[in-house]
This record gives sequence, C-alpha cells and structure tokens, in this order.
Amino acid sequence: MSSAPPPPADRRPRATDAPLRIMTWNVWWRFGDWRARREAVLAVLRAEQPDVVGLQEVWADDDENLAEWLAERLGFHAAWSPSPAPDRWRRRLRQHGDESAESLQFGNAVLSRWPFLRTDVLELPAGGHEDEGRTALQVLVDAPRRPLPFTTTHLNSSPAESAVRVAQVRELVPFVARTRAKGTHYPPVLTGDFNAVAESDELRLCHGYLTAGPVPGFVLVDSWRFADPADPGFTWDRRNPFVARIHQPDARIDHVLVGLAPFTGEGSVLDVRRVAVDPVDGVWASDHTAVLVDLQA
Repeated sequence: MSSAPPPPADRRPRATDAPLRIMTWNVWWRFGDWRARREAVLAVLRAEQPDVVGLQEVWADDDENLAEWLAERLGFHAAWSPSPAPDRWRRRLRQHGDESAESLQFGNAVLSRWPFLRTDVLELPAGGHEDEGRTALQVLVDAPRRPLPFTTTHLNSSPAESAVRVAQVRELVPFVARTRAKGTHYPPVLTGDFNAVAESDELRLCHGYLTAGPVPGFVLVDSWRFADPADPGFTWDRRNPFVARIHQPDARIDHVLVGLAPFTGEGSVLDVRRVAVDPVDGVWASDHTAVLVDLQA
C-alpha cells in the first residue's frame, strides 16, 4: 500500500454542508485499450467529484500503479492492496496475447480526498476452489467532521461459486464491524464488486437484516434501497459491448453497503445512482458501471 501526496491546487473547494460522496467501481484491470480507458475513468471521476472511491481490478507494474496515477491527477491520496495470487489474471491477459502480464499486479485500491489514519488488508478464503487472491482493503479516512471507516472488496466471480462468496462474507463482515465506534466515527461503509445480486445468500448474509449476519446486531444497509424504484441499478449491463459479448444477463453486482446511521443522521444515505453508464468520447471506461452514493455529513 502507498499514499500519494495530493497537490492542494487540484482540490475542489468543498462546502461545509456538502454530503460525503462515495463511489465503488470495478475498472476492468488492464484489458482492452487500457490507456484510452484510464483516461475515461479519470474523466468520470473528475466529473462526478467523489470524496472516497473504492476501486477493484486495479493494475500495477514495476513502473506505474493505476490508483496512484489517478490520485496524482485528482489531488487525492491512494491506498493499494495487491492480490497475493495474481496468476489467474495474468493467464487471462496471456490468452489475449499480452506478454507484459508477467510483471502485472492485480488488486483493490481506495482513493480519498483526505488522508488515511489507518489501513489494513484481509485475505479472503478460497473455499476449496482455486485461490483467486481475493482481499478486502480497509482504511480509516480523516474526513473533516469525523473519521470514516471504509472498506472495498472483490469477491469470487463465477456464478456457480455462491458458497465461496458466503465463506468470504463470513470473514468480511467481522472485519468491517470492528470499525464501529459510536459517536466518534461515521457508520462503516463497505463497497465493492461482490459478483452477486442483492437477493443472493451471500448478500443477504452480508446485510444482516433478512438473514442473521456473522456479527450479532450488526447491519449493513444496501444503499440502492434508497434509489429510484424504476431503476434496476444494473452495474453489469448488456448495453456495454464488453458485457454483451459474455452472454450473461444484466445484474446489479456492485454494491455500497452502509452501517445503520444514528438518529441524528450522520452517514445516512441521501442519494444513490449509477454513473459511467455511457461511453466517454466513444470509449467505455470499464465493463462495469459505477455506483455513487451521497451520505449525510
């Protein structure tokens, strides 16, 4: 993990009553025309102006790290968690004729307008399947009013591996719950590409309100419950040509989950929507759309 010192001149002014703007986005590692795509990713981030971003499928090599590249241009801080088992991803690039895959790392990252007070990483279980090197990256953000506990993750991807994801959630939720600090922190936020829909066993377990969760009394609210009911929220959307070629159905698999807010409302969901739903100057930034959530500051 590393932190990039932000150039203060690049920071946008922030009103004291502005909400906390949270984003999660799977940026599709280094597939396709990644140089054009990373410019599109940067354009979306500049346009939407999030405060804290959880990124999945972040790439790094000996010369450059995508999270740090973005942070430098946004004036943000960056934390990075490489996968301990990147071989599966390197094989996928080699199958497409990219011999640079041998030196590439794969992982999760967090970008933040404010510095980090703490960072930590949890390695997730493989559940008896091939170890895909899945992790969760947790940071404590030094937000202006109080610290924000923020975690981003990326669970196993196969539609047939719900049982693996359930095992991963059983370790992930206690990792998130330990950041609770009543009255001193915002409610914890968990973001990521769960590769699972909200109705799945793994997400029900993660939420803790339709199925008893791994931590008694701890609930994570699906922020999309506050969205326009007419919007299905597909983050895996066949409108995107990178998705259409996979021949799988549309799905909402990228989530922002938020701990229960106090009665005063700090950290409660004000608004939620998808972003990066269209190409930027003809370039699809990723095969996933992003989810953007405004929380009460």
